[in-house]
Amino acid sequence: MDTADALPTVSCGQVARSLWCVIVDPATGDEVADGTIGEIWLQGNNIGRGYWARPEETAKALEGGWFHTGDAGYLDDEGYLFLVDRKKDMIISGGENIYSREVENALLEHPGVAEAAVVGVPDAHWGEAVKAIVVLRPGSQLTEAQLIAHARGLIAAYKCPKSVAFVDALPLLATGKVDKRGLRERYDHQAQ
Repeated sequence: MDTADALPTVSCGQVARSLWCVIVDPATGDEVADGTIGEIWLQGNNIGRGYWARPEETAKALEGGWFHTGDAGYLDDEGYLFLVDRKKDMIISGGENIYSREVENALLEHPGVAEAAVVGVPDAHWGEAVKAIVVLRPGSQLTEAQLIAHARGLIAAYKCPKSVAFVDALPLLATGKVDKRGLRERYDHQAQ
């Protein structure tokens, strides 16, 4: 996948001794070098045996005897694990992998932004385009152009949002996490 040189993440710590952890290229299943982002696969006696009454999902998640976490991350040369994003939240635009968390972190550095979520939406030219959904802090007034320019000062231009929607609140799942699937469904029909 990508190397982790520019990602602002904090380590989760070293992998528990009761687990084996490998980082793999999800396209090939091959283990990647330290510092390279891939999907986190785990193996150990304390890994669940599957999903209740969902045999197809269980087979997919435990293929090859490894638990495919669906998380993108990397190991450094000292064995520390870094989470980058959920694999399903990664945006592929023009063949480049864009991690939503990196873009969200850049947007959140603006003092006028209270909350931000980033999703990929269909784009005729690039395949997917970065769409930001932003909640402003009370009293803040920002334009789409201002927020995109702010992001350009912090991350590579190809990672920056192509469009921004301003909302009063982000939709949440029962777990308290942002409903990115719902956001993708809401904005996937809008032209960039």
